[in-house]
Amino acid sequence: MYKALTFALTFLLYTSFHLSRKPISIVKSELHKNCSSVSELATAAASSSQQPSRASLHTDMDCSWKPFDKSNYKQLLGAMDYSFLCAYAVGMYLSGIIGERLPIRLYLTVGMLTSGLFTCLFGLGYIYNIHSLGFYIFVQVANGLVQTTGWPSVVTCIGNWFGKGRRGLIMGLWNSHTSVGNILGSLIAGYWVSSNWGLSFIVPGLIIAVMGIVCFLFLIEREYSLLMTGGGGRVRGKSGYDTELLLPRDNGTVCVPVQQVVVVKSESEPSAISFMGALRIPGVIEFSLCLLFAKLVSYTFLFWLPLYITKAAHLDAKKAGDLSTLFDVGGIVGGILAGVISDKLGKRATTCAVMLLLAAPTLYGFSMISEFGLGPTIGMLLVCGGLVNGPYALITTAVSADLGTHKSLKGNARALSTVTAIIDGTGSVGAAVGPLLAGLLSAGGWDQVFYMLMTADFLALLLLLRLVTKELTSRKPRPISTVE
Repeated sequence: MYKALTFALTFLLYTSFHLSRKPISIVKSELHKNCSSVSELATAAASSSQQPSRASLHTDMDCSWKPFDKSNYKQLLGAMDYSFLCAYAVGMYLSGIIGERLPIRLYLTVGMLTSGLFTCLFGLGYIYNIHSLGFYIFVQVANGLVQTTGWPSVVTCIGNWFGKGRRGLIMGLWNSHTSVGNILGSLIAGYWVSSNWGLSFIVPGLIIAVMGIVCFLFLIEREYSLLMTGGGGRVRGKSGYDTELLLPRDNGTVCVPVQQVVVVKSESEPSAISFMGALRIPGVIEFSLCLLFAKLVSYTFLFWLPLYITKAAHLDAKKAGDLSTLFDVGGIVGGILAGVISDKLGKRATTCAVMLLLAAPTLYGFSMISEFGLGPTIGMLLVCGGLVNGPYALITTAVSADLGTHKSLKGNARALSTVTAIIDGTGSVGAAVGPLLAGLLSAGGWDQVFYMLMTADFLALLLLLRLVTKELTSRKPRPISTVE
């Protein structure tokens, strides 16, 4: 029962994180559309009625949302993405180290409440008619920093409750929270984007803040917490077998009778692992660098797909936002398939490599979306979402948990938060660079953006070749994290 509660609660908590990140990609096309579309109408009206002064007045009053009314609006929007993601990448390295040393429940609660605050602040820029680029960049940087509390915390919590048996399947299902959050964020933001885009941020901000309160009230970090608070249930002991009442392996405890709730410690708590110690775990560096390029591709789609669909398929902001959710639907399926296949084969790196290999030609096909009808476009969105998000989902969940509980750590499960933060922090560097490059390259045509994405997938594949070779030459089909 407690495992099911932890699974569902952490799923909902991180869903709210992605739900609050998605609105910016939906609102982008509206920020500039407010200027360009009305300017064109005003110009047409001026030429037909020969009343330029009235048309100019109408344009000044209604058209633009400064400072995104200039011809370099793509670069400004890219700079906002970069501000958030760069802060997220830097903060992630610190977050895992801090998270190991603080109670997960409190750390996560504070992060969610402050994230809700900064998400709402962005929306208040519309309510209070704020046109300062510095304000929006400050909000993005602050939000990027506080959102780093989420991922290491929820992965550590879910890793504490679930063993390695079917970790790929379990975490593949669990990691669909990313796509679910993106879908809900798109639908919520899209509902208000054309009428009051401020609410596209305020509503998700309130949702993540409320979920922060839910986290504080109900999150149980690990089975050890149940014992310390007088809870019941079966827990895993030093011997590695389930018994009626044992404490976790890494706490150095001994068995006690069921009738007595007495905790006896024979050893001290394991110390938190150092940054360099985490890097020495076999596979951490390779998977971290691979995730850098895989996440570059995924986050470029996250932040730019609705705008691309708007320009390529000539749809309005709401329809483009709704259609972009199909990419995340494909991501859910891709993440689950990656987990199931890697569990069955015992080859995490090989599974990622095959999906990355298939993703590159799919991206090329997707770049010609404007030439397709609605049906083929839907199919391409689903397939592309599965192949792009599958490796990303597998590395950030099952692979991170495998490496964070590697046998070289000798049962020190506290290392999981640091390992997770290193892998996702390195990936977040790519997440910061991808949308920024997309903003710069799209000025010369969207084809250049897709060439960049295909190159990134190819580099991610190259970085896994050593681990793939080791897996394929290994006698036993097992995840690379268990190989010395």
